[in-house]
Amino acid sequence: MKNITVLGTGVLGSQIAFQTAFHGFDVVAYDIDQPALDRASERFQGLAARYEADGVAGAADGGAAAAIQRIRLSSDLTDAVSAADLVIEAVPENLELKQSIYRTIADAAPAATVFATNSSTLLPSALSASTGRPDRFLALHFANEIWSHNTAEVMGTPATDPAVYEQVVAFAGQIGMVPIEIKKEKAGYLLNSLLVPFLQAAGELLVDGIAEPEAIDATWRIGTGAPAGPFEIYDIVGLTTAYNISRMGDAKQQAFADLIKERYIDQGKLGVATGEGFYTYPRSN
Repeated sequence: MKNITVLGTGVLGSQIAFQTAFHGFDVVAYDIDQPALDRASERFQGLAARYEADGVAGAADGGAAAAIQRIRLSSDLTDAVSAADLVIEAVPENLELKQSIYRTIADAAPAATVFATNSSTLLPSALSASTGRPDRFLALHFANEIWSHNTAEVMGTPATDPAVYEQVVAFAGQIGMVPIEIKKEKAGYLLNSLLVPFLQAAGELLVDGIAEPEAIDATWRIGTGAPAGPFEIYDIVGLTTAYNISRMGDAKQQAFADLIKERYIDQGKLGVATGEGFYTYPRSN
């Protein structure tokens, strides 16, 4: 695998593209239009600075700047996948949207291209038929701030070719990830099977009027020594993702989704990416 395409340049998609380029791969980063690509360019510049500030090995010695040069931006989906060895899909958590994209790229990508979804909640089996190549499709899920929280969960379907699975495991290691091999399909994989119930519990505390986000976060940080509370995590992940996941849940989670939409998303407050969500960024404490 030499040529990698990342579909979606949001918070995590941009990180996947940058991390891959940082480790020497040629990357095409796709998004829907020029304004989205302009935002992606800003994210890549920000990631270069963040890698240097966080002391990522080689970043300050030209590695971060070189990574940007290895990324080509495209708003043409057919063009983006035309020479790809691996396509990593990181578009919003919407089943119909993802299925539509796979149906489009199924004919546009070379027959040998491997498709991988970064979906955090959807089983790859829900998307497999749309890819046109079930044997060359699987999930490759990254955690936010992947240069430091560097897990890459690899999860196939019963149709995934074992050789393709091993190829993607190897690729994950080549871009500085710790490959986590999941033996069978599980909604939420490992990380989100642990994280999502935690975040949902925080959302329900807010919906029920038990406490405000600041108090809930402080309780978690102080009581466990964790660096961030659940609403700080929501802001990092992005409130659009939080909304899309919550609206598919039970009545309490749907109420939380409505709260997110009315108080934040409809006001343009999407989290860290827009400078404001549950909190305003940069934060002074």
